Amino acid sequence: MSPAHRQTTANSRNGSLAGTGQLLRFMLRRDRIRFPAWVLGLSLMLAYFANALGLVLDEQSLATFAAFAANPVMALIGGPGYGFEAITLGRFLVGMYGVFLMIGAGLMGITTISRHTRAEEQSGRAELIRANAVGRHAQLAAALALAILMNLALAVLMALVFMASPAQAPAPSAFLFSCGVAAVGLVFCAVAALAVQLSAYSRATSGLAGAVLAASFMTRGLGDMSAAQGGNLSWLSWLSAFGWSQHTAPLVLDRWWPLLLSLTAAVLLSLAGFALQSRRDLAAGILPDRSGGQRAPGWLGSPLALAFRLQRSALAWWSFALLLSGIVFGAFVQPMAENAAGMPEELLAVFGGAQGMVEGYLGFMGLYLAILVSVFAILSILSLRGEEQAVRAEPILAASVSRAGWLASWVLVTVLGSLWLMLLGGVGNGIGSGLSTGDWTLLARATLGHLVQTPSVWVLAGLATALYGFLPRLAALAWAVFAYCSALGFFGEMLQLDQPVLDSSVFLHIGQYPAAEIDWTAVGGLSLLAVTLIALGATGFRRRDLITA
Repeated sequence: MSPAHRQTTANSRNGSLAGTGQLLRFMLRRDRIRFPAWVLGLSLMLAYFANALGLVLDEQSLATFAAFAANPVMALIGGPGYGFEAITLGRFLVGMYGVFLMIGAGLMGITTISRHTRAEEQSGRAELIRANAVGRHAQLAAALALAILMNLALAVLMALVFMASPAQAPAPSAFLFSCGVAAVGLVFCAVAALAVQLSAYSRATSGLAGAVLAASFMTRGLGDMSAAQGGNLSWLSWLSAFGWSQHTAPLVLDRWWPLLLSLTAAVLLSLAGFALQSRRDLAAGILPDRSGGQRAPGWLGSPLALAFRLQRSALAWWSFALLLSGIVFGAFVQPMAENAAGMPEELLAVFGGAQGMVEGYLGFMGLYLAILVSVFAILSILSLRGEEQAVRAEPILAASVSRAGWLASWVLVTVLGSLWLMLLGGVGNGIGSGLSTGDWTLLARATLGHLVQTPSVWVLAGLATALYGFLPRLAALAWAVFAYCSALGFFGEMLQLDQPVLDSSVFLHIGQYPAAEIDWTAVGGLSLLAVTLIALGATGFRRRDLITA
């Protein structure tokens, strides 16, 4: 019996998982740059946070931030702040910056699963692989195994970085923290494994998994915000993968058992993904595509209409989430104003004093939602590569549609979609604050305050477009810039960093209206920068070959 025949016989005995090991080796080779880039990138981000905070924060500054953490807004951003009554550099790093590393791990998991499962089916490569002695579930199992390896490597390297940093975390606490970050990554790997079974398009599945990530983050934020105010919604934090990892309380309680919730959720969601995969055809989704009409309407005969049609599902889900979250966040305006007298002076100065707490909170929420909408914008732009690899762009460009027209149509839908989402977020905040305070003049001010933040989102979308146009394989670097700008947007002014450092964040130029005046020069400048980056991306796209593999 030949070696090939023996291998085929062995694979046939393995059933639905036949060929998993071979596929895993192939995926490891294919991701030989992407794998270390993600792991090293997130670990270096932790190293940067730890060393930067060690340089700028002394004991007095840490004590000031401990008082900040007792504020609901800080709980919304960072988490419950375990151990802040006896603050240390390590506890501050875990309590305020750990959640951003968890977001990165979640995005790593979502993009990895989508890349090696649904995108492969769209491109037709999965069909060629399945024509061999490969089981039905082998590709999903191999993708999950790859994601597990990435998160394990991330946990080990991040723990070593934490121990060697100025925080000097003990080994048990360092590994607990890093395992908490990896646990979030595993949960969203499993979320993506389930999402890729629902739709036939990688763009839709990535958007759905990203929406679940955003909903999980906001649910955790609402629970911790309520807990900081002594409310009765603190249980919401326990419905979120972010909350499970944060409630391990590294360097304080050092409890491992909340991670069992993450592992249980990851296993159950993965099993659900395998079960749904058994019920669908290759390259199809559980949710069937709607049958179109016999004749297409006239308005669909343009690349702009096609781009809108392809993105409308993601826009609908994001619209619902932003409007609902805006109303809920706006409802906290009155409790914030009532508790302003007990807040530390440093925090009151950030929000414009006790008398300006309402305006300060609404201005901050404009920044907060702009950061969330940036996730939508970057995901939307990066999905263009999936359109290329699935060979859906090539037939369109082979007709009378120019490359610039195709790219510009997609980007225009993203840009206008971002404006629409910021509008909904502002309206939601205005409605919530109006219901909470009875002052309905806040509706117009909150809406304007959110809308003027949109150029910051456009710049990040433009950066992603420029990277996609010239260096599509490195387009994911837009996430690193997003993380850097977000961290400075949240904490840069509180850390009293130098102005040139603050100016490097796109979120710190316009001003948080209605607490501060709008810098219309910055609005125009950022808009012009976004247009320039988009034009550069279109130039690069016209000059390079299409990616069809």
